[in-house]
Amino acid sequence: MRVHVVADVHGNSAALARAGDGADALIVLGDLIDFVNYDDHSAGILGRIFGAEAVGQFAKLRVNGRPGELGRYADSLWTELADPQATLEGAVREQYEQLFAAMATPCYLTPGNVDLPHLWPEFLTAGMHMLDGEVTEISGLRFGFVGGLPLPPEINPARHGAWRPYVRPAAEYDAACAGLTGVDVLCSHVPPLVPELAYDVVTRRAEVASRALLEVIERDSPRAALFGHVHQPMSPRARVRRTECVNVGHFRRTERPYALTW
Repeated sequence: MRVHVVADVHGNSAALARAGDGADALIVLGDLIDFVNYDDHSAGILGRIFGAEAVGQFAKLRVNGRPGELGRYADSLWTELADPQATLEGAVREQYEQLFAAMATPCYLTPGNVDLPHLWPEFLTAGMHMLDGEVTEISGLRFGFVGGLPLPPEINPARHGAWRPYVRPAAEYDAACAGLTGVDVLCSHVPPLVPELAYDVVTRRAEVASRALLEVIERDSPRAALFGHVHQPMSPRARVRRTECVNVGHFRRTERPYALTW
């Protein structure tokens, strides 16, 4: 059995159409859409709606802005629109239409933080399985899935204009992880809380990681824990007890799926 696994597609539907080549199944670990394109400011949803100059300022504030400045700037952009929610969801639907059409089947998906999972049922077709806090069997192995991004208890989700990223209260996320019992392969968008897996060497900061995922690994010792989210990790893999923890890669750039065989 051969399964290809991708994460952080960020709008690259052309590469996604090839991701299942030679595999018996495809797994997608979230962040399908291209919301803010830091390489091409005219691309991505924010660039298409507000233009490259606005995205350039957004990118600058993300790195060098004072506390709260990025959020206030984002809010000011959305208030320019007559119907921000409809504009945003229309742009997201355009990307999802291409992305879901590109996926090979059978396909098993869980959403990332830069996704709108409430829209996914509109695009799922036969052979596509949306899984979040659920376990499914693939050719004799139990795969557990949990999507989104957990927030520490003291942090409230950021809500800027129409944009609603898939971020989850810590208690909700932790409960979803705890319910994934007896899995052979643990699949998530964010990494388990292992410092070298969470640290991004380009942004020079630790990205969000989950202690609850690490607890599942320590409790059940699955064969593998697969994830994405960290685009340029200090280490793409680490072993926790007998579990091989693997960042499957920033697929938008690498265009190479991770192959899992058994």
